[in-house]
Amino acid sequence: MNFWIGTSGFQYAEWKGNFYPEDLPTAKMLPFYAERFSTTEVNYTFHRIPAPKTIDNWKAQTPEKFRFALKAPQKITHWSKLRDCTDTLEYFCKIAGGLDERLGPVLFQLPPTFKKDADVLGSFLREFPSMRAAFEFRHDSWFDDEIFNLLKSRHIALCIADTDAIATPKKITADYGYLRLRREDYTEEDV
Repeated sequence: MNFWIGTSGFQYAEWKGNFYPEDLPTAKMLPFYAERFSTTEVNYTFHRIPAPKTIDNWKAQTPEKFRFALKAPQKITHWSKLRDCTDTLEYFCKIAGGLDERLGPVLFQLPPTFKKDADVLGSFLREFPSMRAAFEFRHDSWFDDEIFNLLKSRHIALCIADTDAIATPKKITADYGYLRLRREDYTEEDV
């Protein structure tokens, strides 16, 4: 079994002096990070689909074993709510595919106001190409066997998100998992 452990993002000025050396240039943060962690969740892709040159730069700065988990664009998850977003999905997947073996799961984090709609999810999953992905449902109406079976049918992971807001059931829907530890009060023993 392989584990990829990392953080949500890597480019934080406030980490200088604690994690990063105080004088480390921003351009050197990713290589420094990738020497210590095996993955990162890229939130940047939620706001903007990166240029192919950015993808190439990420690859050039990380070892072959490193993985990038990309957050799906908000245009797909929040604005379209998985509907009528084929063009954006295809373009995002094409760009993400440029990471080759360094592409980890794509995280689809749905808004907390988006309630269960199995028909919409099923239709979306039929359009989704064969790549690793995880769905983080932030409304508890999604947590039932119908949804778990839809994810299983496409070999897509249920994101187990440990937050103060909602308790995600620990269900296995793929042969890989995606765990997000998002509370602020973890003890060393918890982690």
